[in-house]
Amino acid sequence: MIRRSKTYLAFILLLLAMPLRAGWILIPMDETQHQHLKAYGLVYHALTRHVKVKWLLNYRGGAFLMPSLPELKDEAAVKDVTYEEITDAQAEQILAEVESPAMNTHAVTLEKPPKIAVYSPKDKMPWDDAVTLALTYAEIPYDVVYDEEVLRGDLLQYDWLHLHHEDFTGQYGRFYAAYRTAAWYVKRKQEQEALAHRLGFDKVSKLKLAVAMKIREFVMGGGFMFAMCSATDSFDIALAAHNTDICETMFDGDPCEPGCQEKLDFSITFAFENFILETDPMVYEFSNIDTTPYRKVPKENDYFELKTFSAKYDPVPTMLTQNHTELIKGFYGQTTAFNPETIKPNVIIMATTPWNGEAKYIHGQYGKGMFTFYGGHDPEDYKHKIGDPKTRLELHPTSPGYRLILNNVLFPAAEKQKKKT
Repeated sequence: MIRRSKTYLAFILLLLAMPLRAGWILIPMDETQHQHLKAYGLVYHALTRHVKVKWLLNYRGGAFLMPSLPELKDEAAVKDVTYEEITDAQAEQILAEVESPAMNTHAVTLEKPPKIAVYSPKDKMPWDDAVTLALTYAEIPYDVVYDEEVLRGDLLQYDWLHLHHEDFTGQYGRFYAAYRTAAWYVKRKQEQEALAHRLGFDKVSKLKLAVAMKIREFVMGGGFMFAMCSATDSFDIALAAHNTDICETMFDGDPCEPGCQEKLDFSITFAFENFILETDPMVYEFSNIDTTPYRKVPKENDYFELKTFSAKYDPVPTMLTQNHTELIKGFYGQTTAFNPETIKPNVIIMATTPWNGEAKYIHGQYGKGMFTFYGGHDPEDYKHKIGDPKTRLELHPTSPGYRLILNNVLFPAAEKQKKKT
């Protein structure tokens, strides 16, 4: 009996000496993470395997917490994503800390991987657009749709839509002054006109307006839309001009309608109002929404600052601004940033430049859906020009500017959030 008691005691002591079971993996998103962008792909992969993930807002740069499953750890190793194995007790302690009323932190459950569509010409390569570049690098699947698919209603199959750097006004990107004789410009114009005629439109501008209206319906019905660069302001300009012709002869074969500025309808636009059109076709601008012509800042001082939101009361803008730094280096685009005087009062400005207050990153609700506009072309290419080599994201795996894009990809996966009152 004594021998059996000693054996039992030794067994208990052995169990106590063993490390507690690692039931969870914590993916830090602060400075200790050396593959921030791939980490989003790991989370998306987990969601496709019906694994729920906790997004810990404002905790270690927006860390992720998920069950410690062999498949997920193997995937993290393949992607070279930094992770920490923690016990059930440690996970419970972290969640208690995150939900403490004294902390500006919050845990959001990610449940279902959003089905993603990218509105883009089919001949564009992934490196022509920062979002498709980010999705490809993070290994997050997406489908490419364009005018024909949008008009026949295919967007109903998707949760999240990104707009490639499109010109929804039908003015071919306002590249006329500099590139009207370039082979790529002539070819692109011919292709767009042929597509418009094939789909039953006599002008490209009318085709693009019909597409913009369909995208508007998608968002009003509950879809999520993300856009960068010229797809932001040209989209709203097209909506505002739905009752008037703002295109000059070289774009659609006839002059713009007299008094078109006064005929703009801002009631159906997403983010912008009271903007002034640029009617001179020789000027590389759509309107005064874009701040590019007024920027007088040297590259070394060009950065923007993320705003801080209440994680528990405003979880959506908090999700969209998760990062390991509040200051992010600036970058240009055809539409670089937004004139705050043209932004509707109900739109949330999530990032601004400190020297003049221009808005770089904005978000809003439209109908039952949401949209986010991000100024600039490529967060790791300061002044991207036509024909420039592609950005190699393997050289920028921790890019805070690209993280903002991928925040948008994941946030539709969150369980429905009700704003607290």
